[in-house]
Amino acid sequence: MLPSLAAPIPPIAAHGLLVFLLQVGLLLLLAVVLGRLATRFGMPAVVGELFVGVALGPSLLAWAAPAVHDWLFPAVPEQYHLLDAVGQLGVLLLVGITGMQMDLGLVRRRGATAAGVSAGGLVVPLGLGIGAGYALPGTLIPEGTDTTVFALFLGVALCVSAIPVIARTLIDMKLLHRNIGQLTLTAGVIDDVFGWFMLSVVSAMAVNAVSTGTVFTSLGYLVAIVAFAATLGRPLVRGALRVAAKADGPGPTVATAVVLLVLAGAGTHALGLEAIFGAFVCGILIGSAGRVDPAKLAPLRTVVLSVLAPLFFATAGLRMDLTALVRPEVLLTGLAVLALAIAGKFAGAYAGARLSGLNRWEGLALGAGLNVRGVIGIVVAMVGLRIGILSVEVYTIVILVAIVTSLMAPPILRFAMARVEHTAEEEVREAQHQAWTGRTEEVHSGRTGPARPLDELDR
Repeated sequence: MLPSLAAPIPPIAAHGLLVFLLQVGLLLLLAVVLGRLATRFGMPAVVGELFVGVALGPSLLAWAAPAVHDWLFPAVPEQYHLLDAVGQLGVLLLVGITGMQMDLGLVRRRGATAAGVSAGGLVVPLGLGIGAGYALPGTLIPEGTDTTVFALFLGVALCVSAIPVIARTLIDMKLLHRNIGQLTLTAGVIDDVFGWFMLSVVSAMAVNAVSTGTVFTSLGYLVAIVAFAATLGRPLVRGALRVAAKADGPGPTVATAVVLLVLAGAGTHALGLEAIFGAFVCGILIGSAGRVDPAKLAPLRTVVLSVLAPLFFATAGLRMDLTALVRPEVLLTGLAVLALAIAGKFAGAYAGARLSGLNRWEGLALGAGLNVRGVIGIVVAMVGLRIGILSVEVYTIVILVAIVTSLMAPPILRFAMARVEHTAEEEVREAQHQAWTGRTEEVHSGRTGPARPLDELDR
């Protein structure tokens, strides 16, 4: 007698598939349109992409046309999980691409001054964020969440910077060749690394019980991951990419890079850390492998930046509920957190710049550049909402901080840099940049390959 076989799992229902396809198509269409519209007005594209989710979510569509909203975005966990899966893949690859563009050589060359600026820009907002976390009303903290974990997470959300948005802002404003532009990027690199480190530790503390053992275990895993990446990981990644590069066309190289990023994310997730940390470290290894023709990774960059990333940001906006700001408690808390985030980053970066020997206008420019939370702030907020550390109200506040700080950076940078004198070194660097300006514009618009390493820009 043959053993009984389990019944096959039925495929997704026809109606569920229809709703999912309509969700993806509509979100991507509006994300592209509003993203381009945002750039026309001198704002980061991510602002327009987030607004798509705001318009189609509880803040607008659910209020103006509840029947349409409930049909298009039914309150069914399985339906939302489909969008979440696409979004998680998108943010994993986006963070991996960000890691590929990290320049460790630039950090070493500009390390001393950048470290001083970064330390001030990290310690002050981190401390203010932790203090705010303890001071926030208990009604805004999810039930069952440890106050210490919540406070630490809010501190991380306020102290991070966003190197992709910083880099794009500097390029659009033609400040990349300036010394302040180089220092801002370098300090932003340090902020990003610290942010991923702290995010992994705090997330592990949230998933497990808060204890000294949990913290030391998370730190031990992090050290082991970095050690593995620096020893066995580097030759493994280099070897895999070398084999893929022997094939004709970019397909095998793109597939190999995606496999490496996804498996790296799975590895850190299995250890109780954030998957994006593994993808970030793996992206650094891919970027420093030195065996990859950048043109072969161009299709990956194009798909991620043009399709998957906009979908992720639009999906993130779906969970924003701006109607919560009508409540005086939430509105006042949001304004206070926003003020702390801006003032803390400005004060810390400015103090670090002044102690490092820079003048006040250079300090102001560094404070404006590093104040950008952008992509990283949104990723941190999504992680906090997913693992239950943040309530919808606090999630909305953190997203608003990311948007407002991204919007305010360009005008302040323009004001401060107009008062910073050009140096001979900057003039030489500017002349070198002009030799490949067309290439730079193509790269950062996503039409060709990934950006040249920042050390090439610095030479």
